Amino acid sequence: MPASTSNLGPGFDCLGLALELYNEVSVEPTTETLASPFMAAAAQSFFAASGAMPFPFRVEVRGDVPSARGLGSSVTVRLGVLMALNRLCGETLDQQRLFELSARLEGHPDNAAAACFGGFTVVQKRQGRLGQVLRYGVDPALKVVLCVPDFEIQTAEARKVLPSTYRREEVVDNLAGTATVVAAFVSRNYRSLRGAFADRLHQPYRQALIPFLPEVIAAGVEAGALGGFLSGSGSTIACLTLAREQEVAEAMLAATPGRAAFTRTVGVDNAGAKLSDG
Repeated sequence: MPASTSNLGPGFDCLGLALELYNEVSVEPTTETLASPFMAAAAQSFFAASGAMPFPFRVEVRGDVPSARGLGSSVTVRLGVLMALNRLCGETLDQQRLFELSARLEGHPDNAAAACFGGFTVVQKRQGRLGQVLRYGVDPALKVVLCVPDFEIQTAEARKVLPSTYRREEVVDNLAGTATVVAAFVSRNYRSLRGAFADRLHQPYRQALIPFLPEVIAAGVEAGALGGFLSGSGSTIACLTLAREQEVAEAMLAATPGRAAFTRTVGVDNAGAKLSDG
């Protein structure tokens, strides 16, 4: 199950990017369910949607995706449970339906789409209803440098700091930025991402939770990155680059107070979530 980064600056709740950073989720039938409440909720969602007879199961999660850091860790687990149960029950649901279930459990579709389908994803959502998912492959030359602070941020906490209304000019600025990001990924003209990640809808408010956000992004850009943004709701900060990955990572870490973070450079996962019977 691949990790993911979402929003990509201006594309709040609709843009996602799957990462070559993974969790492995194992599910096997047992005599008694051994799973956390949110894993059990994923199972309940699957059984209700598929009509399959519920059965007790055991879940084991291993991997490298840090939790509560804006990298879609909860999606890897929820989607993993859904896909594994679907396999055990004869694959009655298709990938689109599994995505819809995981997005509903998450409360937002961006990470779920990226993890499910891989690559760069755009999710259509109107009046609370999910629409189509557009998915585009990403050139292996594009790398994502992650700066992961040593503290967690829960998504619910990060959403509480957002305002309930926005000014028109703020929304228009984000629409322009989102269009530029999408065009860059569709055309694979990644150099046009420079300056496109500016956001006015969520990052300025979430900066209260991550005060050093602009300094870390600026350091990465100065070292050679195309641009940077808060990954999901944080606390991870991401920069995209076509070169000088090590220099970008070192600069981002140096801009973190007390260097209380770690960095990791990964590629984009173009395959999406995979099943294995091993």
